[in-house]
Amino acid sequence: MVEKDTKSLAGERELPMPALVLAALKSFKALQAKEKLALGEAYTESGYVLVHETGEAFTIKQLRRRAYRLMAILGLRRVCLYDARSSCLTYLANSGVPDHILARWAGHTNVKTTKKWYVKPDVEDLRGAATMWDGLHGGATEGQA
Repeated sequence: MVEKDTKSLAGERELPMPALVLAALKSFKALQAKEKLALGEAYTESGYVLVHETGEAFTIKQLRRRAYRLMAILGLRRVCLYDARSSCLTYLANSGVPDHILARWAGHTNVKTTKKWYVKPDVEDLRGAATMWDGLHGGATEGQA
């Protein structure tokens, strides 16, 4: 028996979706059903969520190009798609989601992988620690004299 590596296990997990994401996926699924009906046997069942109207999966380059175009249309700062994964996991960690849940969400079998490579606090995330130091030595907090 061949044991699967961590990356292949990631594709086999179930994740509850935030309501906004779930609504978008349901809408997309309905659109795909219409496209499949229109193409009949010419439609390719690729098994992927993000596909062309023919059912074929986007290449990474095509997906990236479309995402960057959407960011521009929406007036968003252009970010690397893979960095978005790290940003989401950092946000969840800073919001109090336990490490073992973060790892499961990311599809990692080892919590250390998630914390080492994906959870990356920035300067704003450290502000709470600075405030704690103020309380330790009795210093004034912001807005106090």
